[in-house]
Amino acid sequence: MPRVSKRIQLLQAAAAIVDEQGSEYLTLDAVAKKAGVSKGGLLYHFKNKFALIQGLVDHADELYRENVNGHVHADKQDQGKWARAFIEATRSHRSENGSITSGMLAAQGINSNLLLPLQDTYKEWQTNIENDGLDKVDATIIRLAVDGLWLS
Repeated sequence: MPRVSKRIQLLQAAAAIVDEQGSEYLTLDAVAKKAGVSKGGLLYHFKNKFALIQGLVDHADELYRENVNGHVHADKQDQGKWARAFIEATRSHRSENGSITSGMLAAQGINSNLLLPLQDTYKEWQTNIENDGLDKVDATIIRLAVDGLWLS
């Protein structure tokens, strides 16, 4: 099993704090303590709370892109593969999806503009799902249903 980088450990600690206590408890001191590093060690990777939350959002975007794209590339049937990939990534990566939710919650509380990368990714997927060989309305209903499951 590959060693997890200190940066990823810090992001995981930040996500855990948001999950367990709420975004109002996300402080640099709390993240450093949870990750078992000094505050200086945290500041080496993230110069402030804003940068930490931006890191959470960027990491969430990267994880979800990797998950969906992995399923798209593994699917041998062209019609509906983006919809199936979206469903499968949401269903099979629940623990990673929690990090995405944590990043979104923290970003929303600080500055909703931090969510722009995720919004751009989402728009791209919506376009891919609509042009996936499925009826556009059905494809959108599928995506919205999956979103509802993810948020529940």
